[in-house]
Amino acid sequence: MRQIFIFFSASLVLCAVPCEIEVQSVQNSADTYTLVLKHNTQCEILMDHNTSHVSLVSKMSDKNVSEVKADENISALNDKVEKIITLAKSKIGDSYEAAKAGPDHFDCSGFVYFVFKENGIEIPRTSLLQSQSGTKLSREEIKRGDILSFDTHDRKHINHSGIYLGDGKFIHSSSGKAYGVTISELDKGFYKDKFRWGVRKTLK
Repeated sequence: MRQIFIFFSASLVLCAVPCEIEVQSVQNSADTYTLVLKHNTQCEILMDHNTSHVSLVSKMSDKNVSEVKADENISALNDKVEKIITLAKSKIGDSYEAAKAGPDHFDCSGFVYFVFKENGIEIPRTSLLQSQSGTKLSREEIKRGDILSFDTHDRKHINHSGIYLGDGKFIHSSSGKAYGVTISELDKGFYKDKFRWGVRKTLK
């Protein structure tokens, strides 16, 4: 009886799901067998002309790969934003103290500076310089994790900063009634007319 040896290989293709193959041997009779090859849907099996070499290759197109990369970038960005928000919220209740940037006492810009620095993002130390560190974003353009800039004295001068949480709320270290890290409303109350613009630093 002639013996046939089949060799398998998997091509190296950049894709989110690696090619995998499973081989099952099914006995048809005393001396005949059928090989059943199973693989994931992102791949296909190619057999060369002499049927002794089988390759498993990805079916993903360049567009698919681009979409995977885009999804991975979005996921990484979302993870970074969530880490920033999680750290910021963990500081709720920590006291306000002028010229402090953590780890337990903060002025407003010191709080923002600390949260971003702990997440590997270097930003300026003061509220004014933070507000000038990127493209200005309107109220409609800001997203979770963006730095918010305020003019709390209506003097056309940025003097306060915080981090946007989404849903019209932001977190900051306040020298007001809370006198510490707290969550406030952006679209009503004291800060409604004090917001000037946002800056996005999470893309770096």
